[in-house]
Amino acid sequence: MVLCIPGLTRTARDFDALGERLAPEWRVVAVDLRGRGDSAWPKDSLTYVPLSYLLDLRLLIEAAAIGRFVVVGSSVGGALAMQLTTGHGAMIAGAVLNDIGPDIEPAGLQRLRANVGRQANWPTWVHAARDLAVRNGERYPEWELGEWIGFAKRLCRLSASGRVVFDYDARIAEPFRLPHGDAGIDLWTALDGLRDVPVLSLRGERSDVLSRATQAAMAKRLPDLRVVEVPGVGHAPTLAEPAAVAAVDALLNDVMRERDNDRA
Repeated sequence: MVLCIPGLTRTARDFDALGERLAPEWRVVAVDLRGRGDSAWPKDSLTYVPLSYLLDLRLLIEAAAIGRFVVVGSSVGGALAMQLTTGHGAMIAGAVLNDIGPDIEPAGLQRLRANVGRQANWPTWVHAARDLAVRNGERYPEWELGEWIGFAKRLCRLSASGRVVFDYDARIAEPFRLPHGDAGIDLWTALDGLRDVPVLSLRGERSDVLSRATQAAMAKRLPDLRVVEVPGVGHAPTLAEPAAVAAVDALLNDVMRERDNDRA
């Protein structure tokens, strides 16, 4: 099974294309973290923290009777994927860490903190797409309007009034913006929990979140780490790029091969 965890402001829709592509051979479960997409919004905004997300994920794993799985995590979802090794390490058969590592570049962290929680609304999907292209064009410089409309539909929803709005609770920014709000989590130790399974680290060539130096340090901790840079994109690759597709497929094929060998 493949468990997909999206980024900070993202939804399960980010994995629609991946899920459709893998469906013939894999059960794919893509989640909306609390406060995003179809998940509920908690009363207390201070529960928008990794500990709560991990508890939710663990309850999902139990409720959905998820056995051994490959975890695919983008951005914050990748950080959660690393942390799942505590308590569920034996269940993880492999991991894809999409543009995230144990260290986050200060420029990327500052950008995320500045942007998350900002409110906006647009009259049509085209208006939303064009505005998002202006805001994020340096991350995906080669995209055309159709790709930006797809980006908007994965990130946004239609409100009751018919306006296009972000599909998340703006209060997710509150704990994220607190001083040292991301402190106390040792992701390097969490990464070590993936040492015995196939792991793929994807990095957008233009990423301001995951540096090449951090990716190289990850490879020293995990000698068998697969390192792939996705050309022409920033944070984070959509997983539809040819380099990402090839790398993800190769990892899943190896996981399947190991599973078949264990059964033989």
